[in-house]
Amino acid sequence: MPRLSGVMSPVVTPFNADLTPSPTRFVKHCRWLLDQGVGLAVFGTNSEGNSLSVSEKRSLLDALLAAGLPAARMMPGTGACALPDTIELTRHCVKSGCAGVLMLPPFYYKGVSDEGLFRAFAHVIDTVADDRLRVYLYHIPPVSNVAITLTLIERLLKAYPGIVAGVKDSSGDWANTEAMLKNFQPHGFDVFAGSETFLLRVLRGGGVGCITATGNVNPAAIVGLSKTWQTAEADARQAALDKTRAIFQKRPMIAAMKAAIAAKSGDAAWANLRPPLVELPEAQRAELMRELDADGFDIPNAKSLAG
Repeated sequence: MPRLSGVMSPVVTPFNADLTPSPTRFVKHCRWLLDQGVGLAVFGTNSEGNSLSVSEKRSLLDALLAAGLPAARMMPGTGACALPDTIELTRHCVKSGCAGVLMLPPFYYKGVSDEGLFRAFAHVIDTVADDRLRVYLYHIPPVSNVAITLTLIERLLKAYPGIVAGVKDSSGDWANTEAMLKNFQPHGFDVFAGSETFLLRVLRGGGVGCITATGNVNPAAIVGLSKTWQTAEADARQAALDKTRAIFQKRPMIAAMKAAIAAKSGDAAWANLRPPLVELPEAQRAELMRELDADGFDIPNAKSLAG
């Protein structure tokens, strides 16, 4: 199976009024993303992935596969605090043919050692015991408060060459991403930026792309940079992406993206979030849409996303 690269997005999860996931909207959004050239990192942070149960994730993944969407373009998030949950979902993804899984470390306990994290990842890999498994480590210390260090990556690569396939670096620390690119990318460990803000620098540094929240709403422009990063216009494209990203990022990101999809699709249910997250207040929604309109932002064919 070809290795994952380019632009991927932690697909926002649509919820019905009763807070159950909406498979119909989910499938529509994933199909739309694929049509825009974006891969599916479902059940990530901006998917509200840690607010979903294992059974809900399995059902949503099965809905995508039943709809004919290609598992080869999927990198579901499978990391959980409880190792049996990680194992169950990872095994299901591998058997379903997913190209990889994005794996958080167990994140409830803080101050854990590299030894403890190595044992956690090793236990999952050894228990799944499938040569098709491709693990992409999810480094997001601003949220998880549990870091995946360079030393830990080096040890995992030595123990599980080929299976430990890459990383999403959402540290926001370019020096850390640069070190991953220098130390591990040449050895077949693929580095994804955690935001399109770093996309151009990652590609110029030999990385393979980005896994980014705003891929949910601004996919064509982000994919455009990924395809033209070696041209003279690349820096201007990056600056435009940063401007749009900043509009979303000054607000709670998930709520802002869902509000934009709701407004552009005409389907108010898209604004639903599962507690403890809450929707944007009406005044903030209106301000968001005014800023996006002034930026020339649009969601092409947004009506197709309505439930």
